[in-house]
Amino acid sequence: MREHPTTRPATRRRSRVVPSVLLASAFVLAACGDAEQNALDPAGPYAQAPHDLITIVAIIALVVFVLVQGLIIYSVVKFRTRKDDDGSLPVQVHGNTRLEIFWTVIPAVILAVIAVPTVQMIFETMDEPDEEFMTVEVIGHRWWFEFYYPDHDIYTANELVIPTDMPVRLEMTATDLARSPDRGVLHSFWIPRLAGKQDLVPGQTTTLNLQADEPGRYLGQCAEYCGLSHVNMRARAVALNDADWDQWVEDQTAPAEIPDEGTLAAEGRALYADLGDGRQACASCHQAWEGDANRAPNTGPDLTHLMSREEFAGAIVDMTEENLRAWLEDPDNIKPMQYESNGIGMPNLDLNDDELDALVAYLLTLE
Repeated sequence: MREHPTTRPATRRRSRVVPSVLLASAFVLAACGDAEQNALDPAGPYAQAPHDLITIVAIIALVVFVLVQGLIIYSVVKFRTRKDDDGSLPVQVHGNTRLEIFWTVIPAVILAVIAVPTVQMIFETMDEPDEEFMTVEVIGHRWWFEFYYPDHDIYTANELVIPTDMPVRLEMTATDLARSPDRGVLHSFWIPRLAGKQDLVPGQTTTLNLQADEPGRYLGQCAEYCGLSHVNMRARAVALNDADWDQWVEDQTAPAEIPDEGTLAAEGRALYADLGDGRQACASCHQAWEGDANRAPNTGPDLTHLMSREEFAGAIVDMTEENLRAWLEDPDNIKPMQYESNGIGMPNLDLNDDELDALVAYLLTLE
């Protein structure tokens, strides 16, 4: 059966519409990006360096693109088939030694121009800063970041609090909280507006420098696939002015307050230490330091000053009473971890309503 003539124009119209729709969709999706995680909007010197390098490389790439596309268009137009074409080929340049040397040397020179500042920038951003700096130890867990401030003996999670206008040197490694230490996985720490990416490797220490020029809250995330809840492993850098930084340090170095006896919070503190019925206690993974022993890390985030953070659960959930209760009631529903099958993450504690009320009341006192 012959094709009906009216179907051909419709097919041609569809063939033109599909690329247009795809192109429009690409622009729309590009506009949906998180502007707060924008490496093209640097907020410190260690983010400015890769931004400047991106600019240099983009300009070089644009010049090469215009040149190559221009030569292609020139060749297509000049050597197109004409009505009086006798079938002969244009003059060939294959075997022209001078030309071949030229277009071999030029790309090599371009790559050298890009490589030299790239390597130089890598060393400059990884070396110890020349001026006074602060060290923070970072451990990548599945699925949250732990921060330890050795100068102040402070442990915290997910929110990296730093002073403004001071270089911060991160010394980083990774563990996965698994039963066996050889099951470690890679993570990658990335706060786009403050620095580039750096991997966190089990059994090794990597370094990264960052600095914030202005007070603010800078968003980031794990940039290396690390398993089930990789997408739920976020990070925040909170830059404070001098007065706020000093106050934060003072608050974080104080022990957790002990609730008054007979209160719901005191009941929650007791449950925190021992849930009974053979259930795993909160204190077996989380520390709430009360000043009676050396402060030491645990397998879960330090909760001594939990309520000083804006988010929890890998910085994916706002710190509210309702969210805390929902997390304790069914953590896997908020952040998939499959604790029962792999032993990683937060288990379901099988709490009844009264226990939930008491534990939440206690957590709200950890300011």
